[in-house]
Amino acid sequence: MAQKLDYLRETPSQTAGPYVHIGLAPGAAGFSIYAQELGHDIAGPNARGERIRIEGVVIDGTGSPVKDVLIEAWQANADGYYAHPEGGGPVEEGFRGWGRVICDFETGEWGFDTVKPGPTPGRNIGPQAPHISLWIVSRGINIGLNTRLYFEDESAANAADPVLNLIEWERRRATLLARRSERDGQGVYRFDIRLQGDDETVFFDV
Repeated sequence: MAQKLDYLRETPSQTAGPYVHIGLAPGAAGFSIYAQELGHDIAGPNARGERIRIEGVVIDGTGSPVKDVLIEAWQANADGYYAHPEGGGPVEEGFRGWGRVICDFETGEWGFDTVKPGPTPGRNIGPQAPHISLWIVSRGINIGLNTRLYFEDESAANAADPVLNLIEWERRRATLLARRSERDGQGVYRFDIRLQGDDETVFFDV
């Protein structure tokens, strides 16, 4: 057996893409492959709480928008419960708490509609402020990047959040805060993700 293993070599690595969005979100990319697009609806029609819009762009080290990004989002419902057997409590019928979007191929803008999550219990670290976990993958990225979106108008909860408090510098913590505005009576949160350079977004090793 040992002699056979001597002939096995590590598979060469390569970056994701260039067509990762087609394989993981074909409907959003204009390809009608599935009857129901996986990850299209995050909250569902029965979710309670405030309906919000999340928008942003992924920016590379030169300051240019990245236009072939795919983003996955995980979140709790308005009560702070996840759609999982160990998610803390019941969720509304149709609430998935997970979604997948791609950016606009012309502008690099991405966005999705959902409900604002509630505070969640942390594993042995105390309660966590409302947040949405994001996973970013694109051509040129070897391993998907994990980050979190927090809400700037949850200042008290953010100040006590155990994950945010692991980040020493206030300027670095600020890269995880989505900025709120209003559009047609709906809350809209802006969250731009910077891959490199000044004000690079904090990414987590998970």
